[in-house]
Amino acid sequence: MDLYTELRQFADSWGLLYMMLIFIVVLFFVFRPGSKSYYEHQARIPLDEETSPDDKK
Repeated sequence: MDLYTELRQFADSWGLLYMMLIFIVVLFFVFRPGSKSYYEHQARIPLDEETSPDDKK
């Protein structure tokens, strides 16, 4: 068998399960309890005027 056929068979059998697992892990990470405040803080960073890129601390 050539490499393409082997990779195609792997993708057809285990590739979908692997991608689904990654998707579920990412969803859990984003919607985990206690992450709302973190993402709200990250969303406010561009609007925060306390510091500017020119400030050197």
